Amino acid sequence: MNVKRTRILAASFFVGTALASAPAAAAGIMCEPGETYVMNVMVSSHPYWVPVYQGFKQAAEAFGCEAVFSGTPDYDITKQIASFEQDLIKQPAGILLHPMQSDPFIAPINAAIEGGTEVVTFAADSPKSKRTAYITSDNLAEAKFAAEEIVKQVGDSAEYAVLENPGQSNHDLRVTALIDYMEANFPNMKLVGRQATNQDSNAAYKATASILQANPNLAAMWIPEAGSAEGAVAAKLEAGSDVLIMHADVTPTTLEHIRAGNIHMSLNPNQGVQGFMGFMAVHLANRSDLFDPFNDWKTSGFNPMQIPFMDNGFAVITKDNADSFDLNVYMDGRDPS
Repeated sequence: MNVKRTRILAASFFVGTALASAPAAAAGIMCEPGETYVMNVMVSSHPYWVPVYQGFKQAAEAFGCEAVFSGTPDYDITKQIASFEQDLIKQPAGILLHPMQSDPFIAPINAAIEGGTEVVTFAADSPKSKRTAYITSDNLAEAKFAAEEIVKQVGDSAEYAVLENPGQSNHDLRVTALIDYMEANFPNMKLVGRQATNQDSNAAYKATASILQANPNLAAMWIPEAGSAEGAVAAKLEAGSDVLIMHADVTPTTLEHIRAGNIHMSLNPNQGVQGFMGFMAVHLANRSDLFDPFNDWKTSGFNPMQIPFMDNGFAVITKDNADSFDLNVYMDGRDPS
């Protein structure tokens, strides 16, 4: 018997029974006509958001809610905050937010919540704000997996480099955690290059070319996002290098390089789960009166729907399973809006 499936079925039966015995609660979780939830991001044209929004929208539709995709096409914190504040003018029930940087979003998030709009963060966080929940993949687990895979492939006494995107919490953690894990567990691994490329493929191309030229024995590179990986692999191919490249996230371009063997693998957050559970978190935060947890929320005054961290998991993309991550196939027949 499949124990995991049995547990899921049992949990589903329990939830179904509870809702059947509480029709008022079941009705109360459905949206009112016109009730709207927004997903706000930076660099809104990035393909990463597509499956996330699809998951967000699927969950919204299940509860009769309206879903809106929003944000800014720019990699600019000021512009993203402006788009977030523009969203608030329309008084949505909640916003699922990917904050480009954590601290600049503290005041806007707090103001939104005080004004009656719930906020949940995903993929990147603003932990000092009053956001109700944070949905992401486990960046520490990603870094540990990447470090161990690099050592498995190139040995435990080799040179490696990292590219980074300072200021975005999940990217920072993916890099610093890998370096810390290497130092603690593989002290003979030598970090010979560390450059900020800020998701810019051109900057990554130049940085990687420079690192390769200065370090002819470079064995591996770890990159916390896919945009910089696009530039890094271009520099690798131009230099005729056999450096092993691993990165987080995926784009159609890096997927093709994985298929071709130019990139070793990608660690990709389960984007659809991230969007679906992100909606659930912000929707339940907006309906926290549906349940009464065993804690002090009534006297302390905080929203009882607190999820400090929900792990949406990550997938390992290799040449063998790359076809499962083809965005065009995934979106075939789906409404992108």
